[in-house]
Amino acid sequence: MGDILFKAKTAWEYLKSGEEKTLEDLSREYISFLDNKTERECAREIIQTAKKHGFVSLEEVIKNGKASQGTKVYFNNKDKSVVMVVLGKDIVNDGMNIIGAHIDSPRLDLKQMPVFEDSNLAFFKTHYYGGVKKYQWTAIPLAIHGVIYTKEGKKVEVVIGEDPNEPILFINDLLIHLSREQLQKKLSEGITGEQLNVLVGSRKPLSEKKEKDEKAGEFEKKDTVKYAVLELLHKKYGIVEQDFRVAELEIVPAGRARNAGLDNSMIVGHGHDDRCCAFTTLKAITEVENPEITTVALFADKEEVGSVGNTGMQAMYFENCIAELIALSSKDTSLDVRRSFSNSRMLSADVSAGFDPGFPSVFEKMNAAYIGNGICINKYTGSGGKAGSNDANAEYLQKIRECFEQGGAAWQTAELGSIDAGGGGTIAYILAKHGVEVVDCGLPVLSMHAPLELISKVDLYMAYKAYASFYKTMKK
Repeated sequence: MGDILFKAKTAWEYLKSGEEKTLEDLSREYISFLDNKTERECAREIIQTAKKHGFVSLEEVIKNGKASQGTKVYFNNKDKSVVMVVLGKDIVNDGMNIIGAHIDSPRLDLKQMPVFEDSNLAFFKTHYYGGVKKYQWTAIPLAIHGVIYTKEGKKVEVVIGEDPNEPILFINDLLIHLSREQLQKKLSEGITGEQLNVLVGSRKPLSEKKEKDEKAGEFEKKDTVKYAVLELLHKKYGIVEQDFRVAELEIVPAGRARNAGLDNSMIVGHGHDDRCCAFTTLKAITEVENPEITTVALFADKEEVGSVGNTGMQAMYFENCIAELIALSSKDTSLDVRRSFSNSRMLSADVSAGFDPGFPSVFEKMNAAYIGNGICINKYTGSGGKAGSNDANAEYLQKIRECFEQGGAAWQTAELGSIDAGGGGTIAYILAKHGVEVVDCGLPVLSMHAPLELISKVDLYMAYKAYASFYKTMKK
């Protein structure tokens, strides 16, 4: 019989001899993974890793006309979301063991016509993506990542601001000496969305005609800072201003993720939500070989804006992928993708709010997630009276407990803050509507949705152990 009283241990206390080196190796690998700062870059990295571990594209499997137990498949959905599958014995009656994370993160997107000049300064206009505190994006080093097409149809990949030899970008804030009125406003109003303009240039080009034009009282477009910026981009990438109208460019914090704390126990970087869960899910599925039950990893886009669009989890690409695999793995035409989903189990791998002693009033201490206490299970998310949440049942939670303890993973349970403090959502409810047993389960994060977020290395390691154990030991 176990102890009557429950006393939580830190995840560090779960480490066995030799595991700390494994933890540090995993953390270094994850820091490199975080160099992928957009959903496109993450999808590309995931697919490259999948190929290295024997996964082949769904198109290739369809071409071969057959799939069986042990077949490893990946599906690239428009370069922005990915499905990885290792087939088991009976994908329909046994269902699937699914872990689903998302690879988009809060950021600033360039508008379709972004370039303008004011007061001899050139700027890019932006539109923020996801839930952000707008004031946090001012006065920090920024970089630009993304793709842009020329009129001729050439795809150009853009990354500016990550190389130490390159310039960074910047959003101005108001100096403290003139901020009396600004400081009286609510935080949400101190910086508006339309003020998030990225400063990109201040130099006018040297023109041979300049002196002549000035004497004639004429204004030459080529003597503007805006023109100089566009000229630089044209020389480097071959793009012109109208190409921005068909571009997909994102503004993100510049620089690499770093170890944090004097004891190197934490990691600070952009996009922990939700790339820490995506990374550990990827590590876990690449270790799966010839499973009894079909094993799936989902890497979805657009979660931060409601899982919408054809790359978000509300689209049908996952269901269509599984339908294709069912058709390829059996000649029985009566087999039904709906039955497969209703027999499946899932971890919605998304982060939770770590308790911050600097802001205790928005948490309820007994039911908060703590940094360094392991992976966190959120039975429900949502807001207020559990609105918009998936609420996992006790039978499934017991199975999860057994899996995690069998795998030696430290775990904790939590709510996303105190009841009426706010709330949030994940992709859990989307899969639940198909009858999938699902619960939210990810790392606790500090400063979630800030340009830079913080996690514990030991929580990252425990997430990997938990996900690997789920794939290995979860039964129907």
